[in-house]
Amino acid sequence: MNSPFLNSRLPRGILRGWLLGLVATIAMAGGTPAVAQTMTPDALVRKVTEDVLSTVKADADIKSGNISKIQSLVESKVLPYVNFQKMTASAVGRNWSQASPDQQKLITDQFRQLLIYTYSGALTDVSDQKVEYRPFRADPADTVVQVDTRIVNPRGGEPIQLNYKLEKGGAEWKIVDVNVLGVWLVENYRNSFQQEVSRGGIDGLLKSLTTKNQQLASSTGRKR
Repeated sequence: MNSPFLNSRLPRGILRGWLLGLVATIAMAGGTPAVAQTMTPDALVRKVTEDVLSTVKADADIKSGNISKIQSLVESKVLPYVNFQKMTASAVGRNWSQASPDQQKLITDQFRQLLIYTYSGALTDVSDQKVEYRPFRADPADTVVQVDTRIVNPRGGEPIQLNYKLEKGGAEWKIVDVNVLGVWLVENYRNSFQQEVSRGGIDGLLKSLTTKNQQLASSTGRKR
C-alpha cells in the first residue's frame, strides 16, 4: 500500500529547495559548537550555506549521488546541528505520544534515513546557484526564529524561496524545519504520516518507513 510520502508529487523546485536546505545543514559542522552558540541564527545560516555549497560543488562523489558518502557526511556532520527528534515528533504530530520511547527512536532514525535517500539523487542539480539572504528580524529573547533566503539561478527562472525555522535550546540554535515555496517539510510529511497511523497505527507507520528505505537502499545499490 502506497502513501503520499512514498511517492511524492511535489514540484521539482520544492524538492530541489528542500535538498539545498538539507545540504546547507550539513555545513553546520563547518564551525565548532562554540561558534554555533555565539553566532546569530541568520549569520549561522549564511556562513554554513556558503561553506557547504562551495564544498558540494567541488565534490564529484556527492554530486554523482554516492549514497554511502552522503550518508557518512550526514551522520557525522548534520546530527549535532539539526533537531531530528523535534522534526520527527512534529511530523508525526498528535500521534507521537502514542509511540513508546523505542518506537520514537526507530521512527526518528527511519525518517532521517528517508530524507537522506529522497534528496540524495537530486544533488546533481547543485551547480551555480546563488543564495540571497533576506533581512532578518527577531527579538533577542526569541527562542524560535525564521531565517529567510532564496535560491537564484544565474541562468534565469524564478527564484526558489527557502526559509529555515530554528529553535534555541540552551545556548544552541538548531534547525527544526525547512520551507520551500510556501511548503513546510514537516507539515507535508505530517499529513501522510497521519494517514499511515490511521491505517496501521504507529507500527504501521514504522513498517512503511522501513519498507520504503529498504526499497531505496536496494535501488541505490543497483545504480552503483
